[in-house]
Order: sequence, then structure tokens, then C-alpha cells
Amino acid sequence: MFQKILVANRGEIAIRAFRAAVELGAKTVAVFPYEDRNSFHRLKADEAYQIGEEGHPVRAYLNVDEIIRVAKLSGADAIYPGYGFLSENPDLAEAARANGIAFIGPPREVLEMAGNKVSAKEKAIAAGVPVLKSSPATTDIQVLIDAADEIGFPVFAKAVAGGGGRGMRRVETRDELRPALEAAMREADSAFGDATMFVEQAVVRPRHIEVQILADGDGETVHLFERDCSIQRRHQKVVEIAPAPNLDEDTRQAMYRDAVAFAKSIGYVNAGTVEFLLDTAGERAGEHVFIEMNPRIQVEHTVTEEVTDVDLVRAQMRIAAGESLADLGLTQDQIHLRGAALQCRITTEDPASGFRPDTGKITTYRSPGGAGVRLDGGTIAAGAQVSPHFDSMLAKMTCRGRDFVTAVERAKRGLAEFRIRGVTTNIPFLQAVLDDPAVTAGDLSTSFIDERPELVTMNPSKDRGTKMLTWLADVTVNQPNGAGEGVIDPAVKLPEVDLEAAPLAGSRDRLRELGPVGFAAELRAQTALAVTDTTFRDAHQSLLATRVRTRDLVAVMPHVARLTPQLLSVEAWGGATYDVALRFLGEDPWQRLAAMREALPNVAIQMLLRGRNTVGYTPYPTEVTDAFVREAAATGIDVFRIFDALNDVDQMRPAIDAVLDTGSTVAEVAMCYSGDLLNPAEDLYTLDYYLRLAERIVDAGAHILAIKDMAGLLRAGAAEKLVTALRDRFDVPLHVHTHDTAGGQLATLLAAANAGADAVDAASAPMAGTTSQPSLSALVAALAHTERDTGLDLGAVSDLEPYWEAVRRAYKPFESGLPGPTGRVYHHEIPGGQLSNLRQQAIALGLADRFELIEDWYAAANRILGRPTKVTPSSKVVGDLALQMAAAGADPDDFEQNPQNYDIPDSVIGFMAGELGDLPGGWPEPFRTKVLEGRTVKPGLTELSDEQRAALDGSTDERRLMLNQLLFAQPTQQFLQVREQYGDVSVLATPDYLYGLKPGEEHVIEMERGVTLFMGLEAISEADEKGMRTVMATLNGQLRPVLIRDRSVAVDSASAEKADPTKPGHVAAPFSGVVTLQVAEGDEVEAGATIATIEAMKMEAAITTPVGGTVERRAIPTTQQVEAGDLLVVVAGE
Repeated sequence: MFQKILVANRGEIAIRAFRAAVELGAKTVAVFPYEDRNSFHRLKADEAYQIGEEGHPVRAYLNVDEIIRVAKLSGADAIYPGYGFLSENPDLAEAARANGIAFIGPPREVLEMAGNKVSAKEKAIAAGVPVLKSSPATTDIQVLIDAADEIGFPVFAKAVAGGGGRGMRRVETRDELRPALEAAMREADSAFGDATMFVEQAVVRPRHIEVQILADGDGETVHLFERDCSIQRRHQKVVEIAPAPNLDEDTRQAMYRDAVAFAKSIGYVNAGTVEFLLDTAGERAGEHVFIEMNPRIQVEHTVTEEVTDVDLVRAQMRIAAGESLADLGLTQDQIHLRGAALQCRITTEDPASGFRPDTGKITTYRSPGGAGVRLDGGTIAAGAQVSPHFDSMLAKMTCRGRDFVTAVERAKRGLAEFRIRGVTTNIPFLQAVLDDPAVTAGDLSTSFIDERPELVTMNPSKDRGTKMLTWLADVTVNQPNGAGEGVIDPAVKLPEVDLEAAPLAGSRDRLRELGPVGFAAELRAQTALAVTDTTFRDAHQSLLATRVRTRDLVAVMPHVARLTPQLLSVEAWGGATYDVALRFLGEDPWQRLAAMREALPNVAIQMLLRGRNTVGYTPYPTEVTDAFVREAAATGIDVFRIFDALNDVDQMRPAIDAVLDTGSTVAEVAMCYSGDLLNPAEDLYTLDYYLRLAERIVDAGAHILAIKDMAGLLRAGAAEKLVTALRDRFDVPLHVHTHDTAGGQLATLLAAANAGADAVDAASAPMAGTTSQPSLSALVAALAHTERDTGLDLGAVSDLEPYWEAVRRAYKPFESGLPGPTGRVYHHEIPGGQLSNLRQQAIALGLADRFELIEDWYAAANRILGRPTKVTPSSKVVGDLALQMAAAGADPDDFEQNPQNYDIPDSVIGFMAGELGDLPGGWPEPFRTKVLEGRTVKPGLTELSDEQRAALDGSTDERRLMLNQLLFAQPTQQFLQVREQYGDVSVLATPDYLYGLKPGEEHVIEMERGVTLFMGLEAISEADEKGMRTVMATLNGQLRPVLIRDRSVAVDSASAEKADPTKPGHVAAPFSGVVTLQVAEGDEVEAGATIATIEAMKMEAAITTPVGGTVERRAIPTTQQVEAGDLLVVVAGE
């Protein structure tokens, strides 16, 4: 036996050979280029030597002189070539022989003949083995084209020295042949140093079956049965199976005979593989033909080892050392087939991107194991760097079983156990392949993957832990909301309540029992003042920019259900919550509603509905309104508070009708309050105005009539007068909503109650006051033990306040900054929520210290625009005009007289054109005419497409997604991007979500019931020259590095120029690799012409220009390593 074996290879096969050598008692020697110095095979060997020149790692492994130099230097007495690189190169075998070193493989003569596909074919014909029609081997492309014409298409163009799918192309038509030959010749020349090609007849839907051969120096040859390698991509094997399923026994035996006969005819020695194609369709179905012999060990040899219990690599070494097959106990009658096995190649190829090889650092690696699972790995572990220079394979997983079905099931289990993060892998693709019933049925062919293009996009990796950790790491590094000192999870402040006990029956139960009409009648008849809790929507919309997350809303709802079941409703959805959830929080508002409904089963949930606008800002076709209301009702809404920004009942009617059509939900229709009703000078928003409006609302079918006082302008006396008049005139219950901007609105609520209002809105005390609603506990206390006692327990209401106080503290970065009440609201009439937002906009304009100017401009804008009722979206129009005048420093009177001299916001133009409807007091003239002069504005509804209608009639998920896209297209896209990049961030605790990871703390994330992640922060590195920091975190106890861009660090380092995808003339690199340009500046090129080639791992591909024209600029040198998306060439279009 050899004393020291040098392995002239790398990665998985090198390690495989070392293991066999160690078992045989031999020392091992590894070789490696500089770029491969961290590869595990270097560490596995007893000795390791660097070879080649820095910058040319592949060339180093192809350098025969370097291999021989190291063999002599280390004293190796044998060289093992593995597969790929020099494994089929006769020069290495000859050089080894010339230097007295054994070559573990066939001799030079056999390599030259078997490795040359043409001479191998001639030998096969002589041995009586069936073959395909083919051309002579040549580098003359015209000769090859003429031969293909004679053979007939389709054909294969094959490199004489090819292997592993390189230098091979299937060509369907004559027009495709020349470019395919050119690309394959370049690839073969680059990979093997030989561009000689031949063309060969292609068979119809073939199976690729190969027979494993072992032969000794005495001329004895045995087969170790067959492998089915039909599942291929671009002629590269993906899954290999032994034995071949569903193979006719006569065919099987014929293949064995032909394989052994061919090997003997060429005097083959050592391990090799004879490959056949088996027709499965057409006239020649069931016939097999010889295609080539691989004079080496193959990647898939492990499946044969598993079903024969023969170590092929050890056998290679022992045969090369002079032992016979008899010495090895491997005569044909001693070799038996046991069970079945299949191998999956785990690679860093991205199936969804055309199997583009991925590179980068492996941040997590967990491998499968257990009965029947074998792994052969190379450079794969957490922290390992995947290089663009070499094969993309990370590991081979070989699974065996007593039968083929068991082997497939084990392979599925093994793939599911893998956890590889940091680089994209083909594991989801392999799972999809094995899930296909045709695999277990054994219905295989080389077109298996081509026939199933959907395989590449099935089973996308969730990678939820990495995505979530990336969000937390980004927040930790960049701290967009500050450090969050002293913030706690609000849930710790929830009062002690027996959540196992069923909650008392509440308003929802009564609604379901009585129906909406009966529910409204009961409300009108009751003496107690009914209360809606607005903490869950309007309060945080007004105070905290609507940023309170689903998690914090849902967490308290079971307590609300049990502590305050007497509530009329909880206003928890609609309005800006829908938009903000999508735009800023990465949350689906429909999922929020469903979660709230589950957590609050007994109290009615109320939403704010902007008439036919639903929750959007512009009108939509009635079918959108109908679909939205149906979906909201089905998901959990009980009460729809419907309003129109301009009190236009016609705009509200589609929504009213949609709610009435449900038959189970309440239509509470609101009239927006503005002006000063008691002021004798008020000439627009008078009592008669509101009574006429209320009459139209009641006639439209409203179950409940609401007064919606958005800015807190409804004074106590006005409330008493208005409520009294409405009660006298109408039989429907009356619901009053206001904002406590000036600080006196509790008096308004009490006055309304005394006048007969049936329900009012209030918010939990820590979330009440100023731009929010009056305090709920103050209201309950004020009416306790009176005729209008709310029935709510003051203690229970108060017990919930520490929770909301903690919530408000957690969201402190989103505070409006309104320090206390302001009486200026009676002057400017800014709605509560908008008043908060305008303060932030004033900061952006540099007017933070002069906010009263913004207020004055708002009041002026309100007057200029005709004193509309101000609520989204009309309030936005007034705000836009105010900010425009503020930014321009305009005099309001001059703006009103000469609007043509100023830039006018689009929202104002649309408003004047009637996009939001008609103004209650008529249009302001001549201002409106001057604004619209020379402009063509066509207000109207955009009709739905057939696809949109189909989605609205589709499944629940399809309907919700379509509604999101119709109402808020851009925010929906932002939401989908967050989900794609970070996952479902709604599961994060709010302190973690807003402020990130804290050193020394364990952060617990419950992804779903029974699935929990534990995360921690270990360290954060300094920023590198690109502004990137490495966050060392732990995920479930394992170290996990995450690379995060520190956006506070200015980066001066030059980065590669990226192609602009919107410019057709920008030709980009399709993936990472080495690009060689083939054009010069000034060259004329046609659309589709090859302008460069790119080589990465085992791939060489042509890069073409999508447009014809002149090469204006080359963005890189002739040859350069590039990343995906880098600009290569700029072509100026013709």
C-alpha cells in the first residue's frame, strides 16, 4: 500500500480521498492556491502546500508541473486526481509515471482513448456496443455545421475533453448551432485547454443511466450495477439514484454486458463509468446507446457505495497499489445489490435566478443526520466563505433505504433538516423535485426539470430567523427611534385578570341577537350613556402618528373584554390605521382586524369608513366599496362609522348601502361638525344646515346618527342645542365624537348627555386630552351615580391605565409634541390628528418655533377654499395650501387674488375641480376659476380591470391583497417589501421592534404557537470602509453574524458603477463572476450581439446587448471580477 498520497483536488472529493487514505494507513498531502487557503481540505491533510500564482486559483489546480513539484517535495508515492480539474488529463498520469509516482487511475493510453469521446465511440462500435450518429472531432465550425445537417436536428455539441456539463450544448435548430458551438468551444478551452468539438444525434426524452465499473491490472472487470442520473439541469446531474427505478431487466442486463465489454475492449484499469442514454419515447423507446466513458471516479459514486457496501475510493487506491479484484473480494458473484439510495447535490445556485451561483459567507450551518443519511462535504461551516472561483457544490447528501420510496422519504427529511444561511442554496428546488410524484414513480428523463419550470420557484426558504434578526440588528445599529432608555414591554403592566374565564356578554352579543335595527332601537331606549373607547384608533392616531402596533392593541383586548364589557364599542380600525400599518409598520391591516376580533369576542368593534373612499383618499367604484365592506364585516367589524369629508350624502350612500346589505352590521353615519353654531354671525354651518343634513342621512338608512367633531369645535352650549334638536326630530340614536384640543370637551360630552345623546366617545386617560378624546375615567366618574351612569366600573377603567401609560412611553418618538391644550383651535379649526402632523411638518420647514404662523396660514387657507368641513382628505387639502403659502412666504390675500402667480398643490387643483365633491357653501369665486384656468382636470372613477374584479371575487387572501393594492398601491408595495426582506415583524415585542437588541438581554420572539426564537446581542464591530458593521448576535444559542449598513457613516470609498435597469443601453453583469469584454469603444453592435462573456464556477455564458448601436463606453477593463448588476458597457441606441 502507498505510504503517502497527494490529492490533486479540493473540497469534498479531496476530503473523501483523505478519509480513504487514512483508513488504509497512508499519510495525506493537500494542495491549494492562495485563494483557497481556508478550504477545509487543507486542514484535513497531514501536509498542505500552496500552488500556483495568486489571482489564478483555477489555473493552479490545472498545473501539472505544480502538482508533480509538490508530490516530489512532500515525498508522495501516489497521486489521486478525484474528479474534475486534472482527473482526465493524460499529461498528469504520464508526468507521474515519468517521476516514479503512482497515478491512482487508468494509464495515459486509456485516458487518452476513453476521455476522447470520438475514439471512445469508435472502440464502442468495435466492441459491438450501440452508439449515436455523430461527426468527426474538429475545431472547424463549418465542418461541424455540415455534419449536423447530415445527422439531423436536434443535436448535441460536445467538447472532446468535456465533462461535468461544460463544453456541451443541446441545439434544436441550425440557426442556433454556430453561436452554441462558439460558446461551448470557449468554455472547453477555458476549462480543459482543448476546444475540439463534435456534434452528435440527440435522443428523444432520454434517461441517462450509467454503469459503475471496477477493473484491476490483471484484466478482470466487474460492474457495480447502474445509477439513474436523468434528473439534470444543463446536462449537470442534480439527483442520482441507484439502482435505476422502473428499468426493464433485459435492458439492465444488456447495459451491464455492454459496459463490461467496452471496458475490457480498451484495457481499462481502476474505477470508471460507462454512460448510456435510454430512449423513452418515439420509435426507439427502450433502446440504449453508449455516449461516453468517464475514466475517473464520479460525484455520484456514493449512491453505488451505499447499495453495494463497496468503498470505491479505497478500491481505487488498492488497485493502483497492485491489488487485484480477487484480493479486494470483489469478484462479480461477490457484489450484491442492497436496497436503494439517492444523492442530492447541495449547491449555492439560486434556482429562481436561472441557477445563478451565489457567493458570500455562510452564517449558519446545520446538517442532517440519523439513519440512512450520509453527508460528504467540502468547505461548508458557519463562517466559511463561498468563492466564485470554484464549483458551487457545498455538500452531497446520500440517503438509502430498504426500497426506493424509503430512500426518497429520508432524502426529504434530510433536506428539511438543513439550515444554511448567508448564501442562497438549491435546497427548496431539490425539495420540490423530490415532492413530484413522478420521482417516486420512477418516471424520469433528462427533460424532467425542463418539463417542470415551476420547480424553480416552489418551496421558497422562509429563513424567518435570519430575516427577523436582520431587522433587529439594523435597528440596533441605526437607532432610528433613539436608544429607548427605560422603555419596557407594556404587557408587564396589564392588570391581573382571569383570562381563562369567559367574558360577560357584551354589545356584540346583543347585536348578533337583535340585529342592527333592534340594536339601534335598544340603544335609543336605554337610559345609561353608552361609551365607545377610541384608544385603539383615534387616540393613538391623534397623539402618536397612528404608530401603535397590532401587538400592543391585541394584548390588552382580552382584558378589555373582561373588565369593561359594558362598552358600546371599541373603535379600533379604519381611518389612517390602514395606511400606516402598510406604509410604516410592515403589518397587514386585515390580519390586525382578525387578531383583534379573536381577542375581543364580546364587544363590538367599530371602524371609520370614508364613504365610498372606504379607507382611501379618493373615490372608488361601488364594487370596491361593496367588496371592502363585505370583507371587513366578515373579518370582524360590527359598526361602520361612515362619513364624507364634505358631508356629501351621495358620496356616503354607496358605503351605507353596502353596510345595510350585510344585514348584520350597524351603519352609523356621521355628519362632520365645523363652525360655531351658536354664533349669530355663522352663516354656513347653522342648525338648519345640520338638521337638513341629518334628514338626508336618516333617509339614506342610517341605524345611528353621529356628530363627528374633528377639531374640538363643538362647544357645550352648541352641543346641547344641536343634540336637543336632533333628538326631537329623529328617532335614531345619537352618537357624539369630539377632540379635547382646547381642554374643555368633557363639558361638551356632559352637555350632550344631558340633552339626550345616546353615546359618546372617550379614550383611556393616558391616551386622552389635547388632540385626542376626553378622558374615559373622567367621563365615567362624572356620570357615576347619576341618571346617565355609563355602567362602566371606574376601578376597571383605571386598572387599564398603567398599560396605556407604558404604551405611550414606548412610542415616545412619535409624540406630536403638543404640550397642552390650545384655544387657538377655535381660530384655525385644525383637526386633532392633523394638528399633530403639522407640527412635524413645521419642523421640516424650519418653523418649529413659529408654529402659530402655520396656524394662521391654515386659517387663511380654510377661508380661501370656502370653509370646507375639515377631515381627511379635505383637511389635507387645506393643510397642503397652508404649507405651500408658508414655504413661499406668501401673503394669503395676494394668493387668493392672484393664485396664478404661485405654485398650487395638486391636491388643491383637484379639490377645486370637484374631485372630493361639492362644497357645502358653494365654490369660492373667482379663486376657483383662476386656479382651474388653463388646466384640464377630469375627476372620475377608474374602472376596474377584469383581473382586479377576479381578485375581488377570489379567495380571502387574494381579495384582501387586491383591496390593499387598490386603496394604497405604494404602501402595499412597501409592506410586501418589508415582509420579503424581514418577515412578519409584527411578532416582535415593541421595545425590540423600535429600539433593537440590548447587550446582556435575551430577546424572546414567538413566531407562532410553539415556535420561539431566542436572540441576543454579543458585539458590534467598527464600521468598515463601506460603512458596514458586523453585528455578532446569537440566534437560539448559536453565534450569527449580520452585516448592517450604518447609515450615519459617510462613505468615500469608490464602488462599482451599477447599471440603470431603466436604460436599455446599460448592459449589466447577470451574476457574480469574471467578465471578459469582447467589444471596444466605438464598435457598432446589433441587438442580441455578444458583447462579453462571464465565467463563474462551472458556468460560462454570453452577455448580449438588448439594443443595437455604438459602444459608447466600457465601464470595466477587458477582464474583471464583477458583481451582479455591475455596469459593463454603455451602448448608444441607433
